[in-house]
Amino acid sequence: MELIEKIEPLIIFLAIIMGLIFSNFKVISNNTDYLINIFLCLMLYGVFLEIPLIELKNSFKNVKFTSTSLIINFIWTPLFGYFLATLFLKGNIDIIIGFFMLILTPCTDWYLVFTKLAKGDVNLSLSILPINLILQIILLPIYLVIFFSSSNNIQYAELAYSLLIVIVIPFVAAQITKFLLEGNIKERMINSFSNFQILFLSLAVFCIFASKGELLFENVNTIIVIFIPLILFFTITLLIDLFVSQKINFTYSEYASLTMTTLARNSPLALAIAINSFPGRELIAMALVIGPLIELPILYLVSKFTLYIKNSGLFFNCKKLF
Repeated sequence: MELIEKIEPLIIFLAIIMGLIFSNFKVISNNTDYLINIFLCLMLYGVFLEIPLIELKNSFKNVKFTSTSLIINFIWTPLFGYFLATLFLKGNIDIIIGFFMLILTPCTDWYLVFTKLAKGDVNLSLSILPINLILQIILLPIYLVIFFSSSNNIQYAELAYSLLIVIVIPFVAAQITKFLLEGNIKERMINSFSNFQILFLSLAVFCIFASKGELLFENVNTIIVIFIPLILFFTITLLIDLFVSQKINFTYSEYASLTMTTLARNSPLALAIAINSFPGRELIAMALVIGPLIELPILYLVSKFTLYIKNSGLFFNCKKLF
């Protein structure tokens, strides 16, 4: 696990602190809004550069793994996430929406790192990545409409505009870049943006908290409560992954891949959509920023738990990988 990935929660936390400090300087706080989209678009451009769409066809080679992963990610998770949000976060619709958007978007990058740490099947996890990305882009707006349109919290035009600006344009630009560049030049381009993704995300987080720092202080107790449903989501989904893997006779490597694929979340993509879909409702974005602070440490602990499961021989009769 590279150093930058180990300290990513710390980097985001420092971006929050710096943003709160500079929120007292009006010359900064009043001029950050337009920068948020720029940084998020640059970050997602780098993410989309790394997405191997050619792997999409491989998603269907292991039908049992793919179908299980998709059912947990896009049927179980939205229903369970909405239940947790309404149970623990009732009273603040913006925090509920932020939590729901975080829960609904499977990760498209760092879950591969934790899959490797857990000695899962990295190639299998990689094969599910493109379809996870496509489905979350399609289904996130649909689920938002299904669960929240009745309370007049969804502005359809702004949601469509958000998808165009922060998803479609960076995605198309990334595909054009990969088409035009070849060999070492394309590889260097992808690697460069990969290294800068955390920088762009941190700058966006800095701008969010610099522009609306007072909002955090006014709602600090409400935001902290989000940790409770998050921890419950990780814990219960972890147990469901283990139970399902046992019942359908997954190998250990398949189980480890399923666990990381269904636990890791894609907060940067959800954040980019939230900023444009819900203008003036910064609590949604703040709820999404809080997520990675707890998610990455938990994923590290989960990787150790899965290795314990493997080495103990309690649940899987599988061959040692090494």
